[in-house]
Amino acid sequence: MRAHASGAMRFSANPDYDFVIRTVIGHTVAGAAEIGEVLAATAHVAQHDHQAWFAAWDGLAERVASQGEAAAAAGHRYSASQAYLRAAVYSGIAVDAMSALAESDDLASVTGVFRRHRAAWEAFVALGPARAERMDIPFELGSLSGYLFRPAQERATGATLVAVNGSDGSLASLWATCAQPALARGFNVLLFDGPGQQSQLFERNVPFRPDWENVLTPVYDYLSRQQGVDPSRICLYGVSQGGYWVARAIAFEYRFAVAVTDPGIVDVAASWVTQLPKSLVALLDAGKHAQFDREMALGLRLSPTTERTWRFRARPYGTDGYAATIEAVRTYTVASVAHQIRTPLLIIDPEDEPFWPGQAEELASLTAAVSKRIAFADADGAGGHCEPLARAQVSERAFDWIEDTLDARLGPVPER
Repeated sequence: MRAHASGAMRFSANPDYDFVIRTVIGHTVAGAAEIGEVLAATAHVAQHDHQAWFAAWDGLAERVASQGEAAAAAGHRYSASQAYLRAAVYSGIAVDAMSALAESDDLASVTGVFRRHRAAWEAFVALGPARAERMDIPFELGSLSGYLFRPAQERATGATLVAVNGSDGSLASLWATCAQPALARGFNVLLFDGPGQQSQLFERNVPFRPDWENVLTPVYDYLSRQQGVDPSRICLYGVSQGGYWVARAIAFEYRFAVAVTDPGIVDVAASWVTQLPKSLVALLDAGKHAQFDREMALGLRLSPTTERTWRFRARPYGTDGYAATIEAVRTYTVASVAHQIRTPLLIIDPEDEPFWPGQAEELASLTAAVSKRIAFADADGAGGHCEPLARAQVSERAFDWIEDTLDARLGPVPER
């Protein structure tokens, strides 16, 4: 469960911190970060000082949000929106950092940071350059909160991108990763929190679930009825663990026009189990869960860094006990259903993928009749999980493929 960043340059001696910094720097392409303020805020954080890591991002978010408030008060709407967007990205990282600290066992501590994050995001939505509508998508006995962004009228194509987040990303980060480039090409974009993500976890205590066909089917049903949305041109884009949720959903739900997974994922649990000693895996496989839990508890007491990672990564699954968590994660696989996928699928495959190495190629093999795999290389600065320093390259190739595939299947969008 450790991040890895390809390339010689390092922004932190801690590989997880380094990966986060790279990811945020990559958001500068979409105007969602400023390199100087990010590097200045994190430069003096020691390798294992997680409290300082949280404070750096939380403090930066507060300062930049204050800049947004001042700009808004002075009537500078665009400057305010940009500052609020950056603040939302930075405070989204603070939410993740707090989620790994021991005080986050009292969920109220995380919820407070999350609400500051969401306030900055809401301010960006209200002032930002894209028209936006709040969405409450009917879902089982409740709803999923989301935002439907619409492009400038002269660019609108009727095509709509449904962006699916990973296990820990914020909507602000998702905006930078795929929403902003989609809007620039004339797509509508839906951003929403699914089970276990952001508002669903921190405000409603709803955990992850593996069966995302039962999440994305009601999303499609609701979205297809919205004005300006062409039901035949609704597309999916899954980021990080969202790659699993997208692949799982389209094995059952065939109405989405095309789908993208970045990266391709077959078995989510691989990123957990490969980090465990073989002796612990043997206990798990033998069903000796009580002994597994005892040994895991001892091991985590001896490794505070691993303990923080576990706390952060395990919480959204809503399980009690270490073995119960791993067994839950093991149900997040498409190995037995990938052959059912009929939707044209683009699988992004970065070199040096740390969490799910080789799985993009495996998913491509399981879906050979309908998928295309695109590799991204370290030599182009595009390696690593979700290609953090190559977002322009990825967006260009992914959205060119989406547009070409839509046109080939449905014909070009008529001139308006």
